[in-house]
Amino acid sequence: MVTGLIDAVTRLYRCCLLKHFYPVLQPAIGVGNAFEGWSPRAEGVVYSVIVPLTAPPGHTFHLELDTTGKMPGKNFCIRVARACTCTGEQRGKKMLCFFHSPEGELKRNEDPSRLWNLCTGSYLDVEKTALLFKLLLEESWSCLPYYLHWRLRMVLSSFRSCKFRLYNDAESFRVEVLFGVQQGDSDIYVISQPTKALFTPSTTWQETYAVAEMKFFRHIARQAPQDSCHLKCLQLLTCALPARTFSTYTLKTVMMHLLNTIPMSQWCRRDFLHRLLDSLDYLRRSLQRKRLDCFVIGNPSIPVEINLPPDFPTVEPPNLFWHLTQDPYAHRKAMKEYFCLQNQ
Repeated sequence: MVTGLIDAVTRLYRCCLLKHFYPVLQPAIGVGNAFEGWSPRAEGVVYSVIVPLTAPPGHTFHLELDTTGKMPGKNFCIRVARACTCTGEQRGKKMLCFFHSPEGELKRNEDPSRLWNLCTGSYLDVEKTALLFKLLLEESWSCLPYYLHWRLRMVLSSFRSCKFRLYNDAESFRVEVLFGVQQGDSDIYVISQPTKALFTPSTTWQETYAVAEMKFFRHIARQAPQDSCHLKCLQLLTCALPARTFSTYTLKTVMMHLLNTIPMSQWCRRDFLHRLLDSLDYLRRSLQRKRLDCFVIGNPSIPVEINLPPDFPTVEPPNLFWHLTQDPYAHRKAMKEYFCLQNQ
């Protein structure tokens, strides 16, 4: 229902804004624990979706790696450039070329490109893009069939995404819409993910592996026995997590490594306790070594149906516990919290 709602909004968006050359919104992709099937607490679940953006006719998006190193992870800027469409057609008529046509002719014959309204300088702006979608959702809500059964309440806690709540007398859902640009034809995107940094430039987009990870869990679901315990195991671990020294993403990464190495025939209900102990043991050894490799990068045994950039399987994987190598106090605290988790 969540992805269907977002797709209905994007279809309306394309119809209303086609002539204005805004970014083209593609079908939504559900990501995160709600769509992977292991939300630790039903009352706190957030349905996260990524809406991919492609450049409108006459424009291109170029991903430029941010090498300043001021923020953790890989960050990109999306440079917007005009492209030649001299041989292109749109709805049976020849398109004017933004790149070669005289400015006066463009103004007489075509709506000027509104894409630049969403840019800061030559770069696509996260906050302006999210604001446009929020405004469209609010203005179009009464035109959507969901209006008959659900009420909409916008959440204004983030400028980098669109958060809202759907509710009626019986149910309530929290939804977060993120916007992203695909890296080539891979399952890796740069997205408008909110950050914990005090200041994040509005032209900064973060690299995410969420789509690849979601596809990995789908791959596992197709192979898993009917009474597979892997999701219950992950739910139990995340519910018992005592604090925030290591995140639920840490436990998810541990689980993905185990799922990729232990045969699925050994994940039946009768194996639950063994797999739970395996998970705790993998986490303990990772903490002792102060190293937990990213699952998607530097992993040559990723299922072939997950489409990664050519260099991903061979590069050195990022260490999710790198901060523990730099801070002895943080390492001692993490070990203490591990033993609390084990006791629980």
